[in-house]
Amino acid sequence: MRMSLAQRVLLTWLFTLLFLIMLVLKLDEKANWNWFLIFIPIWIFDTILLVMLIVKMAGRCRSGYDPRNGSQNLKKKVWYLVAMLLKLAFCLTLCAKLERFTDMKLTFVFLPLWALLMGAMVELGLNIFCDRRE
Repeated sequence: MRMSLAQRVLLTWLFTLLFLIMLVLKLDEKANWNWFLIFIPIWIFDTILLVMLIVKMAGRCRSGYDPRNGSQNLKKKVWYLVAMLLKLAFCLTLCAKLERFTDMKLTFVFLPLWALLMGAMVELGLNIFCDRRE
């Protein structure tokens, strides 16, 4: 299952728009919804991305796959998987904090996001400086 660039952009735009509409309704107090309900478009989009990533990673297990040219590609896909899980952890802890399910400090709520941003900065640095050496 391959999605074209236009389909991916449209899907991203649609879920972002739906999330922002629900967020504005919640913040304007027009809708008295649970915060977990507000984040459903984000989680549906993340689920689609995770399924596509896992399918691509599982494709490496099929017979006839040449592992010599894919070690960097696998590392990148594992990083994408870790990044998605960190984003999910941040969204869940943020919703729990906003719903007052837990008396957690905001520092702990934002730890997964900070780890995600630090990892993204490391990957960006590696992509920039490793490409210059070659």
